Amino acid sequence: MSKPKLIVLHGALGSAKQLQPLCNKLEATFDIYTFDFSGHGGRVFDTEFTINQFASELKGFISENNLQGTDVFGYSMGGYVALKLVETESNLLGKIHTLGTKFAWSPETAAKEVKMLNPEKIEEKVPAFAKALADRHAPNDWREVLNKTKDMMLGLGEQPALTTQDINTITNSVIIGIGSDDHMVSIEESQHVAQQLPNGKLKIFEGFKHPIEQVDYNVLSEELINYFKSTH
Repeated sequence: MSKPKLIVLHGALGSAKQLQPLCNKLEATFDIYTFDFSGHGGRVFDTEFTINQFASELKGFISENNLQGTDVFGYSMGGYVALKLVETESNLLGKIHTLGTKFAWSPETAAKEVKMLNPEKIEEKVPAFAKALADRHAPNDWREVLNKTKDMMLGLGEQPALTTQDINTITNSVIIGIGSDDHMVSIEESQHVAQQLPNGKLKIFEGFKHPIEQVDYNVLSEELINYFKSTH
């Protein structure tokens, strides 16, 4: 009997490889599909570095791999991209489970986020993180990935890719996951979006912080298996 398929999407500054420990926990249950958004994980930059561009890339990946209607787990930006795609084409994906996805974008929240994306400060204060980014995105320059991510976030602050009106139209079954100790995304904004979604629910993971490396993969994988294996 064939296993159900599952697409796993990485976050901003991330890569598919970064999610491998989670995929290892899921691969006995699902056929896992991952890919890098352009500019990430060494993939060449496209002309745009935006949520709309990444949603278009996800659409292309679904088409190339015949994955229409497949369920998705999207971490952080990956969840936002998946929801952006189904906002206009709900049949392209099945159920969606996000984790640590930021929805409350404004000029103020964007300005706060990009303060932490200074390449010089990262090299000086957290050289291990700078090295991890350099390794993750080679042969691309990790500083360019960082600067393009900053520009994207500032753009979202001015014009979110998903408005409340957009979210109201998403009919897919969606779980909005949030860690209780996530300092980048609030439980309040996650709850608000879960309530706006016609078929949305909130899932709080106790003790989870924002970085994917700091979540309990056993707890997360069990949640995803239970959710995606239940009937659509």
